[in-house]
Amino acid sequence: MGNIYPVGIQSFEEIRKGNYIYIDKTEYIYELVKSGKYYFLSRPRRFGKSLLISTLEAYFLGKKELFKGLAMEKLEKEWIEYPILHIDLNTKKYNSRTSIEEILNQHLEVWESLYGNEKSNRSPEERFTYIIRKAAEKTGRNVVILIDEYDKPMLQAIGNEELLNEYRSTLKAFYGTMKSCDKYIKFAILTGVTKFSKVSVFSDLNNLMDISLSRRFASLCGITEQELLRDLGEDIKVMAQKNDIGEEEMKDTLKKWYDGYHFADKSDDIYNPFSILNAFAEMQVGSYWFETGTPTFLVELLKKSNYDLQRFNKEMASSDSLGGIDSMYTNPVPILYQSGYLTIKEYDKEFRIYYLGFPNREVEEGFTRFILPFYASVENNNSMFEIKSFINDVRGGDIDSFMQRLQSFFADTTYELARELELHYQNVLFIVFKLLGFYTEAEYHTSNGRIDLVIKTDNYIYVMEFKLNGSAEDAMRQINEKGYALPFASDKRKVLKVGVNFNNNVRGIEKWVVEK
Repeated sequence: MGNIYPVGIQSFEEIRKGNYIYIDKTEYIYELVKSGKYYFLSRPRRFGKSLLISTLEAYFLGKKELFKGLAMEKLEKEWIEYPILHIDLNTKKYNSRTSIEEILNQHLEVWESLYGNEKSNRSPEERFTYIIRKAAEKTGRNVVILIDEYDKPMLQAIGNEELLNEYRSTLKAFYGTMKSCDKYIKFAILTGVTKFSKVSVFSDLNNLMDISLSRRFASLCGITEQELLRDLGEDIKVMAQKNDIGEEEMKDTLKKWYDGYHFADKSDDIYNPFSILNAFAEMQVGSYWFETGTPTFLVELLKKSNYDLQRFNKEMASSDSLGGIDSMYTNPVPILYQSGYLTIKEYDKEFRIYYLGFPNREVEEGFTRFILPFYASVENNNSMFEIKSFINDVRGGDIDSFMQRLQSFFADTTYELARELELHYQNVLFIVFKLLGFYTEAEYHTSNGRIDLVIKTDNYIYVMEFKLNGSAEDAMRQINEKGYALPFASDKRKVLKVGVNFNNNVRGIEKWVVEK
């Protein structure tokens, strides 16, 4: 019998007792525990944060038997049981002032039944302070605090500034109690997707070590290539057989689709654990992670901040800005990074700047498909049909159909966009040509006031020039004068030259001319 994959299982104990495949991260966990006391870790959703918290819980409960055969078994000699306060904010919908108090209350009541409820009529932070002290006094051991998805309430309140501030101040006071209780605490970690900066939730907790961009712990969540080949090498062979391809091709496909995450300037490539385990469970490549969460609010941020989508090809961010999301309405890049839609590609040491890009095919294609209806005139439920028809036109050499369809993408450009028309044209073209590139060979260049594009299919090569407020004839003249089609003169495929003009009066494509 092959491996059993813990898809969606976040309990370390359940994984170990159920003989599910477990990628051993306990060496990192040992270092985490032995080298510090207060930590913060940000990782995208479904990236193993809850499993990390669950593993820490089993370790601090002294459950030695669960670590049999893992690195921790040899590293840890003492196996002491500590009192644990584990808060999971992932399980609730946060949509009113009371929802945060309700979830904190649920946790506090359970602890009060164990350690005393003399303060049960006080504020949540006072009750928490009392419980931390009493738990340490009653058990004779300092307390371990594990907070999973600390930012979930605030993420759900984005867009509702009043509620967001309400959640912020409640949680700031609640989390802040840990600082005043330092002498009763053995270890504490908060995990989440984003980092609401030092001035807000964390201002009272300036003793937290943020390991989100740490080289030491870059592989704490997710699966490295070495781990994949070590623990799932047989599964890759089986998957290759089931998909009628060679083992090396299977490895390359999995790498292209799910690898590519980096959480430090120098780190191993990290595979998305949710996607890769789902792919093995189903024995086929699919868009697993992307389809479990829709980034609607991120797309709204991109539009609101007039973001030029071409920047996705090589986005930049300072190391300071990657940590926080407080300027997200003007700069959506940090939250795109923290949410897992962009990742670190390179690091410029001299200027302390990160270059970012899409991690892999799953995210790049999923995100590009997803944003098309937000920018172009395409119905949400119809966008894949439109793209498919579009690609069929391109493959079949039906240039007029292809251009009419492209023209229709601009049909409902609103008056509000009039000031940003040029950016709007470029953004729609970027999305469309990016999507084309997944199914054909497409190269797309922009420079001042013009865009050129080369698309290659099995039978055709398109050489296209786009003008803004010029003329289609000028665009064609440029193709001919600059000899854009010459490199393909000896190619057996049919070369089609297309000159296109965008006109602000029609808010879209005004005319195109074709030469064969």
